Amino acid sequence: MPALVTMFSRPRCGLCDEARRVILALRERIPFEFEEVSVDGDDDLELAYGVRVPVVLVDGEELFELVVDGEALAAAVRNRTS
Repeated sequence: MPALVTMFSRPRCGLCDEARRVILALRERIPFEFEEVSVDGDDDLELAYGVRVPVVLVDGEELFELVVDGEALAAAVRNRTS
């Protein structure tokens, strides 16, 4: 079963745009599910992640905030799917 990568983000977020590019480029090499969730408009999500976006989880485990390391993400995804 492929890993699930979840990114909490918000509109007009340059770091979120860069994280999305890293994630989608990696997805071309390694199969995994990807979902992006906007924290805007959800009080609980804004409180939990608002000033830290992008926040990236792999299978529910928070691994990155603000900057996503593509190779570290690749290793995490591979570990979850093997």
